[in-house]
Amino acid sequence: MAANLNLTALTLNELAGSMPGLAPVHARTLWRAVQRELRVDVSDRSAFQVPLRRWLEENPVEVTALAGVREIRSGDGWTRKFLLRLGDGHTIETVLMGYPGRFTACLSTQAGCAMGCVFCATGQAGFTRHLSTGEIVAQVLHCRRALAAEGLSGLRNLVLMGMGEPLHNYDSVMSALEIVTDPCGQNLGPSRISISTVGLVPGIRRLTEERRPYHLAVSLHGATEAERAALVPVGRRWPLAELMVACREYTAAMGRKIFFEWTLIAGGNDTAEQAGRLAALLRGMPAHVNLIPLNPTAGFAGSAASEGAADRFQGILRAAGIPSTIRQRRGIDVAAGCGQLKAGAV
Repeated sequence: MAANLNLTALTLNELAGSMPGLAPVHARTLWRAVQRELRVDVSDRSAFQVPLRRWLEENPVEVTALAGVREIRSGDGWTRKFLLRLGDGHTIETVLMGYPGRFTACLSTQAGCAMGCVFCATGQAGFTRHLSTGEIVAQVLHCRRALAAEGLSGLRNLVLMGMGEPLHNYDSVMSALEIVTDPCGQNLGPSRISISTVGLVPGIRRLTEERRPYHLAVSLHGATEAERAALVPVGRRWPLAELMVACREYTAAMGRKIFFEWTLIAGGNDTAEQAGRLAALLRGMPAHVNLIPLNPTAGFAGSAASEGAADRFQGILRAAGIPSTIRQRRGIDVAAGCGQLKAGAV
């Protein structure tokens, strides 16, 4: 028996190709019902034209709608975290962050993570499985429905910085982004989407070859092979020198900067020496450094760099001509900050 067509996981062209004999307008109607009107099922067909109604009677379809287990709101008044259950019972976390006039969703791309970054709660938990295209898209739809329930709109930005390594799940991630950026559906601008990686060199090179129009963020956290590998074990698989070659190839081919992520750990990588080595590493490259004071997790004993250390670190980068931002900490009280997601944790 053929599987149901999953309307959440298909691009508009894929859906149209699955509806032979029908005019393209019917595929657009059905697809927009899910992707723009946020319908969780299409059993009410009264608004559809007769040919589409008949087609639906003969062709079973489904919509991936993730069950909301829990929603936790931060005391900062701007951040909320959703614990969502997948169809097989596994859970993931998605974060919705508010800013004046707009919202940003932080999406997960895997249940767990295989990269093992020592200061990250997801990495400490280990890898369970990749998320499907539909499960990634469904997180965006869940955030939109949550906003709509409160009479809000303005979901403008996506960051793939939640649970998992996006480039480890490359095909599903790219299919999901093709869906959410389609002007006939959610119409999120590619320039408002950021993909974060711990440095999977083959994935970065594939992004370059395919000219993907999204922002790239690369987690460094150390400016020498040994320093980085101590925090990011994948650095032993793709050494820093190889990673930086791939990054320079990316900036040259794409004509855009890379955002480098640097978690500031007190007494570790927050020193003037580390800042100088980072500046040397990035010299001549279009780059912006996001400095992120360490967020607490149960599996790592380090603490966040002090405000003074963060300012000194930034000052050294500034003197070297490298722009940077000390990242605003959001949702720390509900474990919704960078590196804190671990399904079920509060």
